[in-house]
Amino acid sequence: MDLYKIIRELVQERDRLERLIQSLEEVNSTSRIVPRLPGKRRGRKSMDSSARAEVSQRMKKYWAQRRAQGAPNGVTKDGARADSHSSGAALGE
Repeated sequence: MDLYKIIRELVQERDRLERLIQSLEEVNSTSRIVPRLPGKRRGRKSMDSSARAEVSQRMKKYWAQRRAQGAPNGVTKDGARADSHSSGAALGE
């Protein structure tokens, strides 16, 4: 067994691994640098108080109109369907 041959192969393997590690570190360091676009936000948009009040008034008007139209399609005021079997009377009791 040639000791020098083993050492030479190990040194070559070490050099190859160092090159691989260096190239991976370069790729990793360049992928972290992501420029942020100005003005772009992630997540939910927030409303200021005036916008929230405006939406509130608009929805109050919408639901007032819906209530004024009556209960469509047999839906009662509490949200239950008029033809539902919730009372048990229609089950043959």
